[in-house]
Formats: sequence, structure tokens, C-alpha cells
Amino acid sequence: MSAIERCRTAALGGHVERCEACAHLRISYNSCRDRHCPKCQAAAAKEWLANRQAELLPVPYFHVVFTLPGPIADIAYQNKTLVYDLLLKTAAETLITIAADPKHLGARIGLTAVLHTWGSALTHHPHVHIIVPGGGLSPDGQHWIACRPGFFLSVRVLSRLFRRLFLERLTAAYQAGRLQFFADQAALAQPAAFKARLAALRKVKWVVYAKRPFGGPDAVLAYLSRYTHRIAIANSRLVAFDGERVTFKWKDYRAKLDARYKLMTLDADEFIRRLLIHVLPDGFHRIRHYGLLANANRADNIALARRLLGVPDPAPLSADSDRADGGHEDQERNICPCCGGRMVIVETFQPGCQPRLWPIPAIGFDSS
Repeated sequence: MSAIERCRTAALGGHVERCEACAHLRISYNSCRDRHCPKCQAAAAKEWLANRQAELLPVPYFHVVFTLPGPIADIAYQNKTLVYDLLLKTAAETLITIAADPKHLGARIGLTAVLHTWGSALTHHPHVHIIVPGGGLSPDGQHWIACRPGFFLSVRVLSRLFRRLFLERLTAAYQAGRLQFFADQAALAQPAAFKARLAALRKVKWVVYAKRPFGGPDAVLAYLSRYTHRIAIANSRLVAFDGERVTFKWKDYRAKLDARYKLMTLDADEFIRRLLIHVLPDGFHRIRHYGLLANANRADNIALARRLLGVPDPAPLSADSDRADGGHEDQERNICPCCGGRMVIVETFQPGCQPRLWPIPAIGFDSS
């Protein structure tokens, strides 16, 4: 919260820009660069996206979502590092295992997984979005095996394996004393209660959802640019604040068509509480690559896949990220809003200080 409150204020310092043509002055405060800040993700997303563009293959891409059931999400709320890590790893292993089975695809696949912990109303709803190419390398690495048109893997088979693997690993973590329970979950510290909770979950369907395949590599990039560095709520969804209550837009997926889009008003402290639910543990990586796209051998595997598909390497995108000193997301940040001239930095100031050239000096005032 401290980072977001100080973002783009004098507390972090900044610089003053002046138009070369009309001498218009503009102040730009530095950004906090916190990964949970709604203003500071554009630069990181743009750079990350440029790196991913070079890895795209000319094949259909699929989008698969793995969601934890409510009783497991409650455990995750009090054990975020362990359960979130388990969610990402188990979802990836499920896809890789089923895809390697000759009865399904019989190929070694790669995937990119992105953890989201929120629902549209900022409630706790941990799930993982996975982007996966529609095919993979043969076991001997000599052929590219494509999936069937419009179909990747059976979600029913994925759901069952995901449920079994996750519950096995969660049980192992419990037996090793790695889980903690308190408040309304305190009863789960008793082995009998924990066993009963998991027994009930073995009898219900776990949600694994496969969306329609993307229209092409450009659509994959567009999706990734929206999802990879997204936080629980964007500034664009904020509607009003009267000093005590916050109103924001949200989507009710149980409703149909336009009836889905609604407004919600919360007391400020409840809004902040919901926002802070989704702050990840320090050092936790919410974007991960597995299989052929794992960091260790990704470049070699991508090069091999391209050779087998008979396509050349793509020209890389330009990673023109935001300035480190200003951090503004405005694509026209170097353009004067008055005359269209070029803005150049004429003064920098340290955190906690105010710029000497701001506000604009009066006529005849010697700003030196």
C-alpha cells in the first residue's frame, strides 16, 4: 500500500520536461515499480511481450484454465506460497502428462502459466491461465505432432488427473507439517477433520476449462499483453469515491450478456482489504514456463520446433519500454500537448523534494 500511495508523487522524486518549441513545462513523478500497482505494469508487460513474440510458433494455441474449488481456496488463503505453487506445478504436470500419453497426443509440449487469485468482485478466487501450443515434439524429437483441429485434450481427463495429483501433494504437505490453520480453518489442524475435507473433494468435479483456440499468433500476443501483468483491478474499473465508499465495475459471470456488467460499492476499508488479498508473497513467480518452454532449454526447443515445422525465425519486436526515470504509460509522453513539439528533461529532483521549475514561472521572473 505504501508503494501505491507514493507512486507518481514527490515522495519518489521525478523530473521536469520542457517543450523545445514553446517552452511548455510538464512535471513527471517517478513510479513505484511495484508489481501490484495498477499504474506500473505497462513497461514490464511490453518488455516481457517482446521476448515472448520470438518464441511463438505458427500453430494453433489453446487456453486452458485450472481452478481450485472453494474449500481448497480457503486453505490457500492461509497458505498462499505453498498452495499457489502447488496449483501452478500440478496444473502444468497434468497437461504435460496427458499430452505425453499416446492415447491422447503422444507429444512433449510446452506451456506458459499465469496465476490469478481474484474474481471480478475482488474476492479470493485462485486459478491459473495456461497458454499452450496445439502440438509438441515426438518422443524422439524427430517430428512435430499436431493436435486435432479445434481440439487439444479432454478436459474431463485433465480434471480427474489434476484433482488426484493436487490432493496427493496437498496431503503430503499436511503430513510434513507445512500447512498452517487458524481462525475459521483452525479445526483442519486435526488430522481427522483434514482427511474428511479432502475426502469430500474427491467426489466432486474440479473445474478445468478449455476455451476456444486463438485466431493466430497475433491473438496470442494480444491476450498475453492483457493477462500476464494484470493485477486484481485496473484504474479503468474505478467509477467513484465519495470519501468513504468506492464504486467499481465488475462482471457477474452467472448472468447473461449485458446483464453481466454491474456496479459494486464497498466501504473504503473493505475495498482495500479485498485489494490486499491479492498481494503475492515476496519472491513468488506468478508467470512460469514448463515443458518445452522451461527456461533451461527453451531456446533450443523453440529452434528445433521451428525446423521441424519448416518456418524461419521471426524478426524480434522492439522492446521500447517506459523510461526508468518517469515511468509514464502514455505512448505520447515525449510530445508536447500544446504544440506537438518534443519534450526534453530540463530538471530532475530527488525523492521528497519539489521541482524548482514548477509551477511555470511568471513572465519576467528569473528562474535561475
